[in-house]
Amino acid sequence: MKFLNKLEKIYGRYAISELMKYIVIINFAVYLIAYVVYPEGNLINWLILDAHRVMSGEVWRLITFIFIPPAASTFWILFTLYFYYMIGNALEHEWGSFKFNIFYLTGIVGTIIATFISGGVSTAEYLNLSLFLAFAFLYPNYELMLFFVLPIKVKYLAALDLLFLLSSFFRGGLTTKLVIVAALANIFLFFGRDALSGIKNRKKVVQNKKKFKDNRPKIIYFHRCCVCGATEKTHPNMEFRYCARCEGHHEYCMDHLFNHEHVKED
Repeated sequence: MKFLNKLEKIYGRYAISELMKYIVIINFAVYLIAYVVYPEGNLINWLILDAHRVMSGEVWRLITFIFIPPAASTFWILFTLYFYYMIGNALEHEWGSFKFNIFYLTGIVGTIIATFISGGVSTAEYLNLSLFLAFAFLYPNYELMLFFVLPIKVKYLAALDLLFLLSSFFRGGLTTKLVIVAALANIFLFFGRDALSGIKNRKKVVQNKKKFKDNRPKIIYFHRCCVCGATEKTHPNMEFRYCARCEGHHEYCMDHLFNHEHVKED
């Protein structure tokens, strides 16, 4: 992120603070208009990212697609938008407003490019899922209350998120595939280097532990019979004694303590 650090020094003052708060508020406003106040107006159709309609002059779609609410249920929309706000706020707190703005903007641009390549239509669904993956990368052990009852760590939900993305990729059309690739590419752009460094560091730690273990003095036994070679490892219930009549330090098991040839040193 050195390049972003340089950009932040120059353009950081233009960053939108609490960006996710404004996106969430507009999402909720669109929900109220599209599903409560004026449901027959087909507002969503005027906001969705449609490559052909943009080329026909409806350029507002290049930005309005991020304001399409993720659900039509009142309870679910409140829960989802709060969740997005919490994630966005956490990422902004971790990175700062400028870097979070860049992350979201890069996701928007990636989604637009993918949609134009395929000539299809899309929303910000996968872009928002990439926010969750970013949050899970930074806070894998953060616990959420699933259904307000069951505590579950974010890293497990992230695994389900990835399974959903893979399933959508293989089942979806060209636009879906490209938009998912764009979302994951955004994650890799921000975290790829850190992830690779983490893998290398973990590998190095494992190698260092193995090296330390291999070079550590190996104490196989403390007691060993000079006659039969029995040790406390091979005969855990055996007792060992030094022979007082042998010259030097010679230890024997109880079977040979009184039944051995005494050692005389020259």
